[in-house]
Amino acid sequence: MSKFKDRTDERTLMVRTDKRALMMRSGASVLKELIASSNGKYYPYRIFSAQEIKLATNSYDQKNVIAKDTSYNLYTMYKGFWQERLISVLQFHGHECRPRAYESCINNVTYAARMSHNHILKLIGCCLETPIPILVFESVQYGTLWDRILGAPQPHFDPLLLKHRLKIAMDIAHALAYLHFGFPRPIVFRNFKTSCILFNEENVAKLFDFSLSISIPEGETHITDTVMGTWGYCAPEYMRTGVFNEKSDVFSFGVFLFELLTGWDVSDLVKDTQDLVCPFNEYLKNYFEDNRFTEILDPIIVEDVLSIEKEQQLHASAQLSFECIKDSPADRPSMVDVAKKLRQIYRSL
Repeated sequence: MSKFKDRTDERTLMVRTDKRALMMRSGASVLKELIASSNGKYYPYRIFSAQEIKLATNSYDQKNVIAKDTSYNLYTMYKGFWQERLISVLQFHGHECRPRAYESCINNVTYAARMSHNHILKLIGCCLETPIPILVFESVQYGTLWDRILGAPQPHFDPLLLKHRLKIAMDIAHALAYLHFGFPRPIVFRNFKTSCILFNEENVAKLFDFSLSISIPEGETHITDTVMGTWGYCAPEYMRTGVFNEKSDVFSFGVFLFELLTGWDVSDLVKDTQDLVCPFNEYLKNYFEDNRFTEILDPIIVEDVLSIEKEQQLHASAQLSFECIKDSPADRPSMVDVAKKLRQIYRSL
């Protein structure tokens, strides 16, 4: 009996030791990145236990899945309930020996912890007892924008009419402008797409997933790196040379705005354009110049546009989309200008 007890105690001690080692290793990585990016500011967040996370998500029940990474299968986000409060739990797949998942997690902590914006998902805390830390955010129970406009029809959601879509575009444009101009060093989101937008219970749009985000070094105007991101959303100069900056996000936003207005999945459109001589932006330009843009509008919007005023705002939005996806970064507007234009369009509806 004593031998059995000794083995049990030994196993318990090993588990506790492993947890402590994981917490020290994960905590050190998290704190190192936070200190490096904090500029002397303090960002408090709560430390959750693995058991608390498991209970909150009902053992990671698949019925509670809110979103999944569609580019690299790095994570799954779950609905959770903790201490009478709704939360969102971001679990990364793999282990610390899978560098991309681990680095993606640390990057999310580094940037999300610095954010203070109504349309960027708020980080609440994290769990350090797992090989890759698990992140806890404010509640976003209503899924992604991709689900709402590109996924299978969901009868429990009202159709997204033009005014609501423009409100989403305006709010997210302000969030990206905040990243570009709200910090000493501009932050490039780098992998902006429709599935990076979630909705809370009030249908407020929230930007999330800083997996590939990066700050432009002081004194520099751009970064050169390995091409990473989602096909169709990546700016042409980034695809060609690996060079990117804030204007790369502007291009991605233009693609997003196109999807928002048309209900088309850009990945399908890119497949269609691969056999064409003209690139993606030239393909869209043909629709604008030939006054055929209504041919590719989301039918929900077509039914909603019953006045000349709404039609004018729709064309202004489509034109803005085209301005954002111009081939030369210098010819694209800044996200501040995009946000201002969308605000003007939205207020005129």
